[in-house]
This record gives sequence, C-alpha cells and structure tokens, in this order.
Amino acid sequence: MAKRLTNDQKEKIIDSFKKGESIDDLSKLYKCTKQTIIRNLKKTFGEKNFQELNSKNKPLNKSSTFNNNDFVVGVTSYDKNTRNTNPSSNDFRDDIIPQSQFLEIAPLEYEIDDLQQKDLASVPISDVDLPDIAYMVVDKKIELSIKYLKDYPEWQFLSQDELNRKTIEIYFDLKTAKRSCNKEQKIIKVPNTNLFKLVAPILLKKGISRIVSVDKLIAL
Repeated sequence: MAKRLTNDQKEKIIDSFKKGESIDDLSKLYKCTKQTIIRNLKKTFGEKNFQELNSKNKPLNKSSTFNNNDFVVGVTSYDKNTRNTNPSSNDFRDDIIPQSQFLEIAPLEYEIDDLQQKDLASVPISDVDLPDIAYMVVDKKIELSIKYLKDYPEWQFLSQDELNRKTIEIYFDLKTAKRSCNKEQKIIKVPNTNLFKLVAPILLKKGISRIVSVDKLIAL
C-alpha cells in the first residue's frame, strides 16, 4: 500500500515542484513512491500543466565525453617483445595499449522506475479496510459524479475493457476533495464508509463497478 501523505507534506511537495524540484528527489525526500508524487501533482496542476513543469524540472543530460579516468572497455593486448608466449601469463598488458584502441561506451541517461508496479487486479471491497470517514463530489442535486476509468491518467495502463468501466471516486481528505470540486458541484461527507459495502449491489445495477480512491482501485 502506498504511503499516505499529510496535507502539509502535499503542500510542500507542490511548492517544491513549482520551484524546480524533480519527482525523483521528492520521492526520496518524503519516502514515498514516484507514482504517489505524480498522482498528487496531476490532481493539483492537471495533466497538461504537470507535463510542462515536469519537463522543465528534469536535469540536463550529462555529457557522454569521457575523461581519462572514466570507465572504458578495451581489448587486452599481448606484448610481442616478451619471451614468454603463454597467453595466460602476466605478459598480457593492457596498460601499453594506446587510448585510441579503446571503445568508449556512453553512460545511460535513462531513468528506470524500479518501483513495484500496481497490481492489475482490483481489490474487492470486502477485502478493503476503509477509513471511518470519506468524502464524495456530487452535483447540486446530490447526484453521483460518475466517470469512466479511462478518465484517470494514473490507471491508463489497464486493459480497454477495464478502462470502459463506470466509477465513482471517494476521498479521505477534505482538502483534496475540494480541489476536485467545480462550481456546479459540492462535497458530501460519508460518516460511515461501511455504507459503500451496503450499497454495492445498487451501484452495480447502475453500471458502476469500481470505486477509485487515492491509492487503490476497489471492485464492487
């Protein structure tokens, strides 16, 4: 389960990202996954603005030019002036090879995300231990705000069938919920999250089969 950031930490992350701090550094500083950092930043800035800021915050590629002390791969040469012709002897000396005979290999400038990937399967709601209180964004007629799973950038790696599922979103932090609420909507408080388990059959009849939360996808 991804680490849940505090409101204070989220504000500091947003401010640091605006000032040019990279996602990699923020992930190390707050001891959470890069995906958690990215998810919170996208919710704040939106997909387009996030990508623009992220491209500016990436460090410039290092030069591929090597100094003499840099790592190089070369071919060991045999000293023809030696009397011993045994190839396994110490007469093989790579220090007499001119530098021009070495093949330089440029360093890789590719960021590899070695974090554990999300499980492609949704978590059944019966197996989820929800917090006591949650918040939801609804329209002014108290109608649920229904989205397709494909509307969430962080879940785009799922299959097309999964992306076409109807979802509702719940929040465990009021401030985060307010960020996702527009002028035509309002926020309601769910004081007992066991309600979601009770109304799961009703939601399924409406075609809603997934609940999106901050760190997991819940199957009804």
